[in-house]
Amino acid sequence: MGCVACCSKESENECNDFEEKNMDKAAIKIQAWWRGTLLRQSLLHAALCAWIIQCWWRVAHVRLVERRRWIALQLYTRREWAVVQLQAMVHMWRVRRRYLRAQAAARLIQTRWRSCLARGLLCGHYQITATGLAMDMRVFIA
Repeated sequence: MGCVACCSKESENECNDFEEKNMDKAAIKIQAWWRGTLLRQSLLHAALCAWIIQCWWRVAHVRLVERRRWIALQLYTRREWAVVQLQAMVHMWRVRRRYLRAQAAARLIQTRWRSCLARGLLCGHYQITATGLAMDMRVFIA
């Protein structure tokens, strides 16, 4: 590029200085544009990487929370099962104890009844029903 309006060497030097300044300004603008482009690309890349990490963390966090919830549910279920088993064992123990007491009382009554029958003091019969004991007795007083 030559300077069209230049006539002398001094003015040609001034014209070259002016062109160099314009070229420097243009180079600076191009460099600034390029640096801005690189910066925007690196920021975009960093934002995409951060987004990918956030998406991964959301999924990992959901899995972690779900696993903790599942473990807590299993622990709760085991505790409840243990409580139910303990209650069932206590209930069966009480029922068995009550049954054994009733059985012992029945044996005692049968023994006494048979001894009275054997001695001839009582005469009669009994029948055990679902609602209770039906008895027909006659007592002989000697």
